[in-house]
Amino acid sequence: MKKQMPLTLELEPGTYHWCTCGNTKNEPFCDGSHKGTAKVPHMFKIILKRKYVLCNCYLTRNPPFCDGVCRRIKEEGA
Repeated sequence: MKKQMPLTLELEPGTYHWCTCGNTKNEPFCDGSHKGTAKVPHMFKIILKRKYVLCNCYLTRNPPFCDGVCRRIKEEGA
C-alpha cells in the first residue's frame, strides 16, 4: 500500500514530471506507468534548489505541491 503523506524533497533546478495516475514506482515522479490511461503527468519547473513539499495523495488543488487537503479531510472525518 502506498503512503499518502506529503513528501519533503530537496530538488535541484530543472524540469520534473509529477505522477497523476498513482501507479508510479518512483513516487512522486512519473515513470511512464500512466501509458494506456487517460492520465498525463504534471510538468513543473524548479528554479531554486531547496526543500519542497510535494503531494502524494493526488488530492491537491495546487499540483504538484501539497496544500494540506488530505489532512483537512482526515480531520473532518475523525
